[in-house]
Amino acid sequence: MSRAVVGNELGPPGGYRLVERDVPMPGPGEVRLAIRAAGVSYVDVLTAAGHYQVRPPAPFIPGSECAGVIDAVGPGVQGLVPGDAVVASAWGGLFADHAVIRAASVRRAPGGLGFAEAAVFPVSFYTAHYALVGRAHLAPHETLLVLGAGGATGHAAVQLGKRLGARVIASASSPAKRALAMRGGADAVVDARAPDWREAVAAAAEGKAIDVVFDPVGGAATEPAFRSLGWNGRHLVVGFTAGIAAFRTNLPLLKGASLIGVDLRQFGVNEPEAAARNIGAVLALAEAGELRPAIAQTFPFERFQDAMKAAAGGEAAGRIVLSMEQRP
Repeated sequence: MSRAVVGNELGPPGGYRLVERDVPMPGPGEVRLAIRAAGVSYVDVLTAAGHYQVRPPAPFIPGSECAGVIDAVGPGVQGLVPGDAVVASAWGGLFADHAVIRAASVRRAPGGLGFAEAAVFPVSFYTAHYALVGRAHLAPHETLLVLGAGGATGHAAVQLGKRLGARVIASASSPAKRALAMRGGADAVVDARAPDWREAVAAAAEGKAIDVVFDPVGGAATEPAFRSLGWNGRHLVVGFTAGIAAFRTNLPLLKGASLIGVDLRQFGVNEPEAAARNIGAVLALAEAGELRPAIAQTFPFERFQDAMKAAAGGEAAGRIVLSMEQRP
């Protein structure tokens, strides 16, 4: 038997249960993973609650990123064999001991990362790389402002921004998150809750315009961040943990600036070859030891509700992980 977190209808963490089920079998083009660790993100909780922009059908198993070991392969699968340590992403289904997933969504885990780190690596870093390279075309010596820099994609953007040669200003809401951003390579940090936030950003930019804003926050943070852009600036809309922003459309006109959407799921659907190149580039950087996620807390699988609540709260400096190996 295997275990999975299942909600018979979409809703808060309290409506989900850890249930036993038969071990699933892979079909053509699929592999089965023995999952060792799964990342728990704000988007996972939002999706499980039915509040994401795309609602999955119920009953629903949450979880969009994991690391584990292949223990069975279906017909037609090439290049992956039982025993391979891998990372995987999916539209739900990964808060489980075992999951069947398309082989195309599985990659060998980067060397040097344990299962917990590998589990939270793919989605955040794939998103940040797609945003900064594929959408904003961030160039060396440009100035990058990262909102939510202590969160999953924000921390990834800080690391990648430095790797791309930009000056990185990290905005985060707590001393612990700002310290994490500095460890990730930020050149300067600002308090996201400061009443003089725009002045603090301008001081951190040292007289230069902001070229790119990486925004996984939304809400009230979006407009002042966009106003901080210089001519031909690019504002990347990555998420909306603080809510969907209302935005004055004269601002892009006045600044000659662009508001750019970043949706990793649709990128994979509409541009599969480019998405595969994006994944390969990120994994190569991880294999070289140039990128590394930060873990705030690891919960045993049985405490999945606590893990989901921690991810929803947004107070952790780093990622929340479910361990299928750790026991309470």
